[in-house]
Amino acid sequence: MSKSNAPAPTPMPAWLPRAIAVALVLTAVFEMTVWAARQLVGLGVLLLVSFFLSMVMEPAVSRLQARGMGRAAATLLVFAVTVASLAGFATAVLTLLIDQTAEVSHRLPALLATFVERINDTFGTSLTTDRLTDDTGTVETYARQAADHLWGLSTTVVGGVFDLLTVGLFAYYFTADGPRLRRSALSLLPPQRQPAAHRAWTVALAKTGGYMYSRALLALFSTLAHTVAFMVLGIPYPVALGIWVGVISQFVPTVGTYVAAALPTLVALTVEPMDALWVIVFATAYQQVENYALQPRITARTVDVHPAVAFGSVLAGAALLGAVGAIIAIPTTATLQALAAAYLPRYKVAPALDSTGNPPEDRPM
Repeated sequence: MSKSNAPAPTPMPAWLPRAIAVALVLTAVFEMTVWAARQLVGLGVLLLVSFFLSMVMEPAVSRLQARGMGRAAATLLVFAVTVASLAGFATAVLTLLIDQTAEVSHRLPALLATFVERINDTFGTSLTTDRLTDDTGTVETYARQAADHLWGLSTTVVGGVFDLLTVGLFAYYFTADGPRLRRSALSLLPPQRQPAAHRAWTVALAKTGGYMYSRALLALFSTLAHTVAFMVLGIPYPVALGIWVGVISQFVPTVGTYVAAALPTLVALTVEPMDALWVIVFATAYQQVENYALQPRITARTVDVHPAVAFGSVLAGAALLGAVGAIIAIPTTATLQALAAAYLPRYKVAPALDSTGNPPEDRPM
């Protein structure tokens, strides 16, 4: 067969180079978007925390504004009270931890000797405190490691302070400019959808503020009760420990009660081991009183979320956003629940189904 009869090569389609170029550009844009999103995750979390704090402060600011105070002045007052409360709590806890650490360090040799003596009496061993503490190299190693990590620790502290200032600044502006932000957000929606969006925003404010205020009231009751109990037991720093238990038990979801009781239990162990048992007993008894007497009445008008739903929402929030998600999970769930109750249709259940849980034909004869 002659070469002149060979089929001509198929030319490249005119659209292929352009399609390849578009695909490369889209891939680059996608990669840059993913990279930017990862870099901005931290800022997004800070903005979310700031927005949540602004929603917490919004009801108080609105009440002060309704009484004649300017929006900026009301925001500044509420913000100052919030910061002062947080600073007071941090100061009380840090003072307690520093003093108790010094006390434990001072009493550690005697406590260790008592512990070794009880082990020897119980198990028939011949341990001595010298055998347990003669390895001075371990202490030196820890000291060198602490010195090596001092720069990293200082960097973390500086970063944490910067994050707190960032959250405070954004929270103040979100609260002070709350009405203008709402108008700007509503202006992006068609007029027929604006009432529903405004209602959703109002419900979110009410549920978030109600949740935090109910938690604050429960924290106050818990603080007073535990402070009195610690005074009766003669435990050191009863006020600081009472504040610790009240705040941690109410604002740390799910495990707050157990975390809160751990510190006063450890402090009681340094004074009288039997007092630690009484601390656990009182904390457990008070928790039952709170669950069945105080919490239902206080949260009835603010946040009404089933315990199982609240627990699941906390787990989901923690899985998505860590500690921040766990804290905002319950008010978010309460907001969604309120919106669902307002907009989703509900129908009356037939009496037969409501009483037995089975259709009439499935009921036992």
